[in-house]
Amino acid sequence: MLFTPTRAAALATLAAFVDRAGRDYAETRNFDHGPGERGNVSGLSLYLRYRLVTEDEVVAAVRARHPGQAADKFVQEVIWRSYWKGWLELRPSVWTDYLGDVARLEGQSGGWRRDYERALVGRTGIDCFDAWIAELAEHGYLHNHARMWFASIWIFTLNLPWQLGAALFEHHLFDGDPASNTLSWRWVAGLQTVGKTYLATAGNIARYTGGRFVSAGLATQARPIAGPPVPPAGTLAAADPRPTGRVGLLIGEDDLSPETLDLGGLEIAAVAGLGQTRGRAAAVETFVRDALDDACGRAAAAWQVPATALTDATPATVAKWASAHGLDRIVVAHAPVGPGAQHLAEITQALQQQGITVSRIRRPWDERAWPHATRGYFAFRERFQA
Repeated sequence: MLFTPTRAAALATLAAFVDRAGRDYAETRNFDHGPGERGNVSGLSLYLRYRLVTEDEVVAAVRARHPGQAADKFVQEVIWRSYWKGWLELRPSVWTDYLGDVARLEGQSGGWRRDYERALVGRTGIDCFDAWIAELAEHGYLHNHARMWFASIWIFTLNLPWQLGAALFEHHLFDGDPASNTLSWRWVAGLQTVGKTYLATAGNIARYTGGRFVSAGLATQARPIAGPPVPPAGTLAAADPRPTGRVGLLIGEDDLSPETLDLGGLEIAAVAGLGQTRGRAAAVETFVRDALDDACGRAAAAWQVPATALTDATPATVAKWASAHGLDRIVVAHAPVGPGAQHLAEITQALQQQGITVSRIRRPWDERAWPHATRGYFAFRERFQA
């Protein structure tokens, strides 16, 4: 799949897919036909990941074309993403614990290390897994079904730490989302829904890949991985007070459609993009940087103000930008739990120490969805109506 880092491309992808979002999608979405054969899925995941197109826009377009329940299966996939984000927003310690585990494991030299090194270069001898490793590195994408099979083989056949598998995906995937990725790996491992695991089987892989793989030697059982208990859900923090008057607008990579934020009544005086180098695959870093440039350009045009893309923004460079434009108030879209939120928190703290107020604007979709992610997905789905 070729990914163009613009909102225009996101909207074009949505328009091209919307006719297939009903029965066609429901009946064919689980089939992985391989690279270059992705007509049965939407291709919207990375655009939603960076909000080059919003959930509201996607669901509205699909519902308009497929009234009633015809597109429920696709809409549910969009809602799953919001559920994962809300779940992690209410339990941020799961993310910080995961980061700590990755750092600890990367420094170990355990007995699993040789199998880990072989897995990374596609030398496991498991045909499907080795093909997916190559696809991941070359294309930065895997079909969702393949991601589940991959994670199951990684954990239960190769006996590798799930955290390092999640980190591998986060590094390579164009649509790598901290919540969806981390919590999906936990689900496969039996940590998310305690005791419920996912077992990849040769028959299932053969069926949904059109017989492309033999997949010999897979684990025949998937015993849940031991881990700390799932923490109870916290309470969603109140949104920041809305500022008034003249403000600066910051754009982070988690929300690249600033012109669709509700900023009515504010005088946007200047715009800056919060670039953040995170050590991801070079192609992913380039995509995100170019998408941020696109967002800055659109914001500059929307408000007729100067826009600056701050490459690998630091508190010092953001403070210098604010000072240059005489800003003492700044607005920015709320960043969900993950690297973007941590980056924004560091910048916010530094700016506030200099007397600059930073207000994080939370979208109505998130305000409605996230508080309901206190239990499982189906309880969430009953309470949140898209």
